[in-house]
Amino acid sequence: MQFMETLSTPLVSLPIQANPEAPTVKSDNQNRPVLSLIDQKLFTASTLSPFSSLEYARKVFDEIPEPNLYMWNTLIRAYSWSPEPSESVKIFLRMLCESPYFPNKFTFPFLIKAATKLSRLGVGQVFHGLVVKSSFGDDVFILNSLIHFYASCGDLDFAYRVFVRIGEKDVVSWNSMISRFVQGGCFDKALELFKEMEAENVKPNAVTKVGVLSACTKMKDLEFGRWVRSYIEQKGIKMDLTLSNAMLDMYAKCGSVEDAKKLFDEMEEKDIVSWTTMIDGYAKLGEYDLGAMDVGEWNHENIKKQRMKLNCHLTTSLIDMYSKCVEELQLICSTEGMKLRSSPMLLLLPMYYACACSHSGLVEEGRMFFNQMEPVYGVVPGVKHYACMVDILGRAGLLEEAVEFIEKMPITPSASVWGALLGACKIHENVELAEQACSRLLELEPENDKALVLLSNIYAKTEKWDNVSELKKRMRVSGLQKERGWSSMEVNGTLHKFLAADNSHPLSKEIYSKLEEIVAKLKSSGHVTNKSLLLQLVDEEDMKEQGLNLHGEKLAIAFGLISTSPSQLIRIVKNLRVCGDCHTVAKLISKLYNREILLRDRYRFHHFSGGNCSCMDYWCRWEELVLKNSTQTS
Repeated sequence: MQFMETLSTPLVSLPIQANPEAPTVKSDNQNRPVLSLIDQKLFTASTLSPFSSLEYARKVFDEIPEPNLYMWNTLIRAYSWSPEPSESVKIFLRMLCESPYFPNKFTFPFLIKAATKLSRLGVGQVFHGLVVKSSFGDDVFILNSLIHFYASCGDLDFAYRVFVRIGEKDVVSWNSMISRFVQGGCFDKALELFKEMEAENVKPNAVTKVGVLSACTKMKDLEFGRWVRSYIEQKGIKMDLTLSNAMLDMYAKCGSVEDAKKLFDEMEEKDIVSWTTMIDGYAKLGEYDLGAMDVGEWNHENIKKQRMKLNCHLTTSLIDMYSKCVEELQLICSTEGMKLRSSPMLLLLPMYYACACSHSGLVEEGRMFFNQMEPVYGVVPGVKHYACMVDILGRAGLLEEAVEFIEKMPITPSASVWGALLGACKIHENVELAEQACSRLLELEPENDKALVLLSNIYAKTEKWDNVSELKKRMRVSGLQKERGWSSMEVNGTLHKFLAADNSHPLSKEIYSKLEEIVAKLKSSGHVTNKSLLLQLVDEEDMKEQGLNLHGEKLAIAFGLISTSPSQLIRIVKNLRVCGDCHTVAKLISKLYNREILLRDRYRFHHFSGGNCSCMDYWCRWEELVLKNSTQTS
């Protein structure tokens, strides 16, 4: 505080000298120039060497009788980089008082850097004023430092004002402002500035691209990100590891794992960031409706082949990826040598285990992990953990216990908690409780269209068609729309998308012909379509069956059978939950056609093989249908 008081009073009123000459060397000491040169070299080595000691450098400096401006600047610079940037300001004040020198253009950037590290707006503003008075207001290096200073202090507007006043901006000027806009959350401004940079014919470098890609990532602007990639290739900008990782991160977070994987395969050099980004992208596919557990497993295998050491971020990403299946989660934890009680990063593992348990019907295991969180792992359960526990109880049909669990929660139930209960009500067709859960959910999220759609489906399953009509009317009035279901499949790098009863595909004729063959084989094997699964009011029985047979996932499977080799895995992604009839049909097709099918719906992976599914049919209550079909097809 003392140096601040000193700074705020005398510094502003100091006389301004325009580049004074260095003092004349005394003629009575002919050895002085030689000694000065030795002092300067010794001081520089002790100050700026990687093995330097500022304490020693300060002692050397204090022994120099008449340090020149270079020495003052060197000491100011060294302290501006040190953990004690305030010493830079003190040295500066001492220079003004004890020497005949006034700061030059090399002094101010270090002083501004010190003010930046101190995060003191007033200090930097004083230096800015001195810069202007000293006729250095046009020095681009100093102005770039001021941009960094003002932005770091949270004053983006003034940083931009400094930027605009730069007559001839260099690439550092543009990079400083672009990166500061990104860090300040002004992503659209960052992209606009990049376009201005292009118009000014300033050649961007890799730093520029990293900043622009960061903006694209935050805005989830995939198209602009792809344009940046194209621009980099056209301009011949070298794709170093940092830039490649930034682009990889942009693709993954914008939801295009296809682009990410293509870039990843092209990268000559990969580090832990590259691998973590890819795995994290696959782990979060549920947010973007994409699915590729096999590619995720491929990544995991490559990590093991290259003997890469798993850090906490990479391990967490692997756990997140495998968390939909408790068996795979247990396997990854055991094979990678993770100890539940000893590893700090596995503080989140009980939650992942609980989520996996909810998808596998392991109620007791889920209950055990939840109850162990605080006493064993020292983690106080949060709202996500409570929602997970409600999901476990609800899926198992323990609805009364789920309600009691919610009532006893020590924290206010969130929308995710009521959403878990509502989902369980759909599985077990509990209309009354579903209405209560939906009402509580809408109190928290009035625009949650998925809650109304889910309640409408529950009404449809229980054939309460008047209620369905009322809900649809309510959604129309409020402007809410039901998300339309689709299924997609990638073949030879091309994504094929199918809606229900879709006939827009170029191979539509062949697809429907294959679908007719499938339906005929299913009937001959004893399969009977469960028409109660059609959540629409359709009177004619044959129309009900046709409606189910034309679901997007069935069209995608038919396309997969005609477009891939017999040994190739059929990979399908669905944006909503797979319906019960499609789930049963996929199992039967995997047996009748001896094909493996990987279907990723909104909630989990389903791996169909030999007439079985990896989810063990626990995802929904189809036990009666499964038992009936297994009897008829055995």
